[in-house]
Amino acid sequence: MISKMTTIKIRRTSSRLFVPLLFALGSSGSLYAADIIKGGNLYAAHCAACHGASGVSVMPGAPSFARNERLLQPDMTLLATIKAGKNIMPSFQGILSDRDILDIIAHLRTLN
Repeated sequence: MISKMTTIKIRRTSSRLFVPLLFALGSSGSLYAADIIKGGNLYAAHCAACHGASGVSVMPGAPSFARNERLLQPDMTLLATIKAGKNIMPSFQGILSDRDILDIIAHLRTLN
């Protein structure tokens, strides 16, 4: 049988471990929603010249996001494509962070 004092010690120890872990997870950015406004600004700066300001492609071969072209893929697939580049689209690895790209993807999903 566990004594009441042992139970109190276990609770204190586990809370000392749990609180920093919770803080670390929260500060990593992984628990925050995408920023559609920031994504729109980044899209305007890096993507609109080929994909159009409203998502209607202005470059032959570039997907038209206003018609949901390519947007049926998961975010992580789109992230990998944007980082690596495809066909005429350059790689954005080292130019945009993963968080920035996910913000752009969130913006893209609002264009239809």
